[in-house]
Amino acid sequence: MMADYDYVIVGAGSAGCVLAYRLSEDPNIRVLLLEAGGKDSHPFIHMPRGLARVMSNLRYIWPYMTKAEPGSNNVAESWARGRTLGGSSAVNGMVYVRGAAPDFDALAELSSDDWNWAHIGEAYRAMEAHELGAAATRGGRGPLRITLPEDRPALAEKVIAAGEAMGLVRMDDINDPADRERVGYAPRTIFKGKRQSAAVAFLRPAMKRPNLTVHTGVLIDRILFDGTRATGVTGTRDGKPVTYAADETLVAAGALASPALLQRSGVGPADTLRALDIPIVADNPAIGANLFEHRGIVFQWRVPDRLSMNRLFRGARLVASVLRYRFQGKGVMAGGAYDMAAYAKSDPSLDRPDLQILMAPFTFDFTALPIRVEKHGGLNFCIYAIRPAARGHLRITTRDPSTLPDIVPNYGSHDDDRAMIGKMIAYARRYVGQAPLAPLIEEETRPGARYASDEQIASAYLEYGYANYHAAGTCRMGKDAASAVDPELSVRGVQHVRVVDTSVFPFMLAGNTQAPAMAIAWRAADLLRRNTKS
Repeated sequence: MMADYDYVIVGAGSAGCVLAYRLSEDPNIRVLLLEAGGKDSHPFIHMPRGLARVMSNLRYIWPYMTKAEPGSNNVAESWARGRTLGGSSAVNGMVYVRGAAPDFDALAELSSDDWNWAHIGEAYRAMEAHELGAAATRGGRGPLRITLPEDRPALAEKVIAAGEAMGLVRMDDINDPADRERVGYAPRTIFKGKRQSAAVAFLRPAMKRPNLTVHTGVLIDRILFDGTRATGVTGTRDGKPVTYAADETLVAAGALASPALLQRSGVGPADTLRALDIPIVADNPAIGANLFEHRGIVFQWRVPDRLSMNRLFRGARLVASVLRYRFQGKGVMAGGAYDMAAYAKSDPSLDRPDLQILMAPFTFDFTALPIRVEKHGGLNFCIYAIRPAARGHLRITTRDPSTLPDIVPNYGSHDDDRAMIGKMIAYARRYVGQAPLAPLIEEETRPGARYASDEQIASAYLEYGYANYHAAGTCRMGKDAASAVDPELSVRGVQHVRVVDTSVFPFMLAGNTQAPAMAIAWRAADLLRRNTKS
């Protein structure tokens, strides 16, 4: 089969859009980008605080669900992912977290120096157009717009001051490569009141190039092989069969879809493939293994209504907020999911933070359908252990690409994770007990002061814990032969297939995963270009 393209990229999410942008910079390279979802035309995608509406619309998400297990209180969890141009960057909370230098230097130790902070830091500098301007640790002229919250109410300032009282350093840019204890306003992928998804930042400019082709509505069934050499992909477009031939297949479908695609293609654990009568191309047990996720808990406290943003999402003030956004692109409707963030140590003797806290001056009534802001003032913290130790797995159960795989997180299966529960809950409570925030706290409403003993705290975490949409690790990169992909992201056991997304991380980075997904793709393009030249 003659190749129509040099590269076919499966998935137009954070990584796929960056790959399309970088690879198509060379006019001699023919690039095809495939997305199962449709165009990102819905107005709520682009309005930052429209994210709840988009996340409840099955047209724009994949409704992944985990298997119920004791660590999730025997309840299945939603691990929804974006299904549109931009992928999850079009439906996420827009908090922009780079990860720290020690993360990537540790990644380099497990793979190669191609992935150390020197290279990744340079990728970030090239990608970013940060509101604070260019510096040694950030970019100022890249395609991705990064801004800080414009609205800074008194409550937010007191939250940051309380962090300083806890010993955290207030920083203008909390994406500190040195990974010290710190607090500040959370950078976000928002510019002039609009979401800066990967599609907006990278794909829109690249689509003007004649050597880039973008197809939506394409559900890829499997990768095609001649022996163990990939020759392209096959699936359906708007329900009709399609096949695309390419010299190289780049799988960028995300930590949940990428291993499922490989397994359907005959690359994965042999026992899983045999059970489904899938011809085995390569027995690669690491495909779908090593799954990890941040499981956090949302704290909420009642505060005076005049200090909270809740009042701006109710009644006449909501109408005013919407009108302000409509005509000025500003106000609460232009904000991200969280306004502030902190990185802290549960134990002062640690060499780097092990807790992340995302904070916002509003709260939700989680018992309401649909969920809405509370009728009184509130403060919201989401806290979780940055580096979970538990490892789960993902397996397909059918050859049908429209059937989502089984996901088993194995929450609570590691002693270290269980030991962190009490530490992080105690830390959150100490935090709000600091001046000048403490006098404003009227009551802990979630989970509530009644959860006090060790047993009760463990119960609170089971009942109120939830996934933070940061799943990764299912196609682990490494220099060891047992890894799913090698240090150049090539899938072991086959040729001309690479995985380029957060599934390749062997361990959890220190924070949210959107920015690292973009950086891994930016750096992958460097490696692909290097190989082409050689």
